[in-house]
Amino acid sequence: MTVFRHSAAGPPASSISVIIPTLNEEGCIAATLERLRGADLSEVIVVDGGSADGTVRIAEGMGAITLSASAGRGRQQNLGAERSSGDILLFLHADTTLPADFPSHVRGTLARPGTSAGAFQFRLDTDGWGLALVERMVALRCAVFAMPYGDQAIFTTREAFELAGRFKDLPVMEDFDLIRRLKRIGRVRLAPTAAVTSARRWRREGVLLATLKHQVCILGYYLGVRPELLARLRGRIIGRRSKCPTGKREARTIGARRLHE
Repeated sequence: MTVFRHSAAGPPASSISVIIPTLNEEGCIAATLERLRGADLSEVIVVDGGSADGTVRIAEGMGAITLSASAGRGRQQNLGAERSSGDILLFLHADTTLPADFPSHVRGTLARPGTSAGAFQFRLDTDGWGLALVERMVALRCAVFAMPYGDQAIFTTREAFELAGRFKDLPVMEDFDLIRRLKRIGRVRLAPTAAVTSARRWRREGVLLATLKHQVCILGYYLGVRPELLARLRGRIIGRRSKCPTGKREARTIGARRLHE
């Protein structure tokens, strides 16, 4: 059953394609797709990296276009962009829920002069003083450095995406790397509303450890540390279990790198 409404003819750069990379996300993908129900979109494309659970079945049942690729968030999102038809590309993590009126915010943000890309403000789905601190730190980073990450649902025009050189095939920091290149083209702006992302990583690792590991990755990126080493430092190693808290299986990814959370 198709649940996504194709956009009507409109002005240039108005049609939106949503691209979702997945790997063992059966506990999260339905809620993410449900929020897209009836939205004014060209299509919703789920690019799966070899899930061992019901991710693909759920996505197909909810009307999404499904594609297969070897695991790696950058290459999965590039494939989705190649197969999409929209003038605007919105890259959405499987555990992130968009606001109800997201299409108007996407179009409005990108319509501002000199804008190359945008993202939503950052909110977590769980309360707590530590998680509230994480939200404030992200807000400060975006205000000072204009550096949103993938869990804020990055969106850009197809033209800017191609001009920036697409995602690089990195095992980690692929969103950070793309945003840096998009900033050379124009301004990266935040929409005035938030996307809500799962706090599972912070719940599992603890706020301090998760934040420390991420800062180490940023430092390593600037110092030219090999991406494979950065991936190991983030715990993204072969055989990691799926992090979806409501998943029915503890599916393992054998012979592939775990998607970045």
